[in-house]
Parts: sequence; C-alpha cells; structure tokens
Amino acid sequence: MIAASVVAVDLGATSGRVVLGHVDTNRLGLDLVHRFANTPVPVWDGLRWNILGLYGEVLTGIRDALSREPGARSIGVDSWAVDYALIRGDRVLGNPFHYRDTRTARGVDRVHARIPHSELYRRNGLQYLPFTTAYQLATEPQEMLGLADRMLLIPDLIGYWLTGRQRAEITNASTTGLLPLGADEWDRDLLERLGIPTHLTPPLIAPGETLGALAGDTAAHVGATGELPVVAVGSHDTASAVVAIPMTDPATAAYISCGTWGLVGLELERPVVTDTAREAGFTNERGVDGRTRFLHNVMGLWLLSESVRQWERESGRQVQLSELLACAALVPADRTAVFDVDDPAFAAPGDIPARIAAWYADRDLPAPASRPEFVRAIIESLADAFARGIAAAADLTGRTVATIHLVGGGSLNTLLCQRTAGRAGIPVIAGPVEATALGNVLIQARAIGAVPADADLESLRGLVAATQPQRQYLPQPQHARLTS
Repeated sequence: MIAASVVAVDLGATSGRVVLGHVDTNRLGLDLVHRFANTPVPVWDGLRWNILGLYGEVLTGIRDALSREPGARSIGVDSWAVDYALIRGDRVLGNPFHYRDTRTARGVDRVHARIPHSELYRRNGLQYLPFTTAYQLATEPQEMLGLADRMLLIPDLIGYWLTGRQRAEITNASTTGLLPLGADEWDRDLLERLGIPTHLTPPLIAPGETLGALAGDTAAHVGATGELPVVAVGSHDTASAVVAIPMTDPATAAYISCGTWGLVGLELERPVVTDTAREAGFTNERGVDGRTRFLHNVMGLWLLSESVRQWERESGRQVQLSELLACAALVPADRTAVFDVDDPAFAAPGDIPARIAAWYADRDLPAPASRPEFVRAIIESLADAFARGIAAAADLTGRTVATIHLVGGGSLNTLLCQRTAGRAGIPVIAGPVEATALGNVLIQARAIGAVPADADLESLRGLVAATQPQRQYLPQPQHARLTS
C-alpha cells in the first residue's frame, strides 16, 4: 500500500485539535497541527457553544495542515456526542446548547411522562443520562421545531459546512436515543410519540463512507488543490478512540477512554439490554463495523480540570496540575473515603472542591483538608468508579477481563493508571494518548486504500500496538509509594 497523509479534526468538550495522520501498512504517526480551547459561553437563556468560533479554528487547522502537506488525501471529523444544531434552509437557528445546561432536566420529565426509561432502554439501549439528545429536543419550543428542516449533531454540522451535505453518522446517531438497536433507520414511531418532527432526522451514513468533497469557498479558503473528500469516521469521539485501542483480543480486554469523561466498558458483537444492565447504568452505543460499545459513563477528568480552574480563580495565578499530582501521590490512599463521582452535584461548571467538601459533610465524613488531598480523593474515587464499572461489565456479560486498556489524556496520569490497576486488581496498559485522532485517521486510511479495504478492527489495532507507545501498570498494595 502507498503511504498517505490525512487530516483528522478531533473536537473534545473542552479543547480541539487538528492533526496530520501518516499511515500505511507498517506506519502510523500523528503530527499536531493546531490545538485550541473549546469554551462554552453563558448567555441569558443558558450555556451555549461558540460554534462559529469553533468552526473557524477547524478551518485554521485544516489550512495549516494542507500548507504542511498539500498532498493530504482526505479529512475526517469527530466530536463529543448528543449536542446538536437546528437548521432551516442553510441557516443555523441559534448557537447549540451545551449538554451541561440545566434545561435538560425539563426534557427528562417531558419524555418520561410519555415513555418510561425502561421502554426507552429496550428500544435504544442507552443508559439514563439527562442530556441525551432526545431529552434536549423535548425542551425545544414546538414553534422552533416547526421552523427547522434538520437536526445536525456537532460533527455532522461541521461536515455540512465543509461539504454542503447533510448526513448523520451512525455511531453518533446512536447516542441520540432516537436510533433503534441494530437498525439503520431512525425510530419514527418514537419521534412521533415525543412530538419531534420526523423530517428533522437526516439520512444516515456509516464510517468509511464519503460525505462529499470540500465545497466552494471553503476549499479555496483552506488552500485545497483539487477535490478533497471528507470521509465519515466514527464521529462520536469514543467510537474513534475504541478503534485505536490496542486490544488485539477484545474478548478478554476492557477499556477506559479517559478525558473530560471516562467511558468504561467492553466491545461486544451485540447489545445487552437486560433490566440488570439498565439498572447498572450501562449503555449500548454503536461502534465502527457494527460493533457495540457496552459501557458506563463516569464523570472523568472534568473533576480535576474544573477543580484546577476554581483554584486558579481563587488564587489569581496558574495552578500546575503536575505538581499537585506529585504531592497527591504522597497522600495515603485511605486518607479520605472515596466519593460518588457520578453524583449530579458535580455535573455543572463551578466550584467542584466546595461541592466535594459538601458531599462529605452531608454524610458526616471528613473532607480533604488540602489541595493535594482533594486531588488524591478525586483520583481514588475515579479509580474506584473505573474498577467497579469494569467488574460490573464483566458480570453482566459473563466475560473474564485480563487486561484494562486506558487511553486518552488520562493515560498520562500515572497516579490514576496505577490506582485503577490497584483497585481493579487487573493490569492496566496505558496509551495511546491520542487514541481518538488515531482512530479517526485509521478509518480514513482504510477508506482511501492506505491500508487494505478489508482490514478488520483487530488488524488496525495491531498497527496501533506496533507503532504507538504504551506503558503497563501492575496492581500494587494501596500504600505502595507511586513513582512516575
């Protein structure tokens, strides 16, 4: 196969990046081109995304990537899930709401008044999360839904602006609550029961299919020479991340994709929609090549990053997380009890340390007394949630987990990786850090023929395992001193 370069746009809930991926049958590498913050904007009616600002950064990154590598063969876009824009004609009807906006609670009540979650779970396989797209749409005024021609999730909106084509990539569509399990068509009966116009849902597209070529002024603006296709990848960032997890034997491996959120689970051939799975908070999301991502959402590194932001607001100066983590590693693991990282009190932006202290106070438990103790409590609580999630996934599926793969930004957190191994009693393999971008690149590479078109996920993961750095963490006694 001929070596090829592609452009991967990876949009996270707190930051985004554009990278060049270089790949053939024996090579896989990334070059970071452009990194930028993704900061929501509070306005009078709630918390919204600065979507045009975000798109401007995407264009800057694509332009810089093509300047470095004019021969890049394609572009792929992934992002966080559930949030959307309403479109009328070619216009966006307002900036999209942020999933952490408090309006979502109204949608839950409206949906469950018509259809209980137990029935929804049998239809769509999704765990209860109050910001799921179906709940968000239920908060929209009927006149707004009546005005709109389409609903586009964030990566689909970016793809539309790049190509002029409106499609819904299927891995992300599966997170909306509006796609039936195992089906390739929207759940029109559910849409009608919820009062959501069926014409809002665009045609579906699968990872590896071509959305279209860069169109009109966009192509000229980024300096594209000739036709440059935009390829649908696993546009849900976790779907792309799971593609690049180096688990060559998925039947004995669990994964944690750890960034703002921690997605903890297994890759399955088919969904699990038992009442026990629903009560345990497990979701069944569509993966690339028809796989199922059977996982549980954990609050993730949001707790650390938002705590750091609070301490910076209080002190008026920058706080170095690396220094806090080094100090936290010296705090005994049992200094404070673990807290429930999934408590809804921690979902909204703001003073997370104060909310953690209040959680302990409400239960007559001693709260952390210093910043390193807060960090250690967060790490221990996340590791505990990760370990419990993996144990539950194994119990629900009858699998034996021999290895935990931890990818994403959390794989750089030595303390978190070691404590996850310790609490789970299972070795943790950390890395790659940029799993989402790598998965994005690999699906593009397969689509354009840079790797064999019939390469299965295990083959793609073998390339990741052979080319990307990883580090193993073995279970240790909880009082063992941790070193980086």
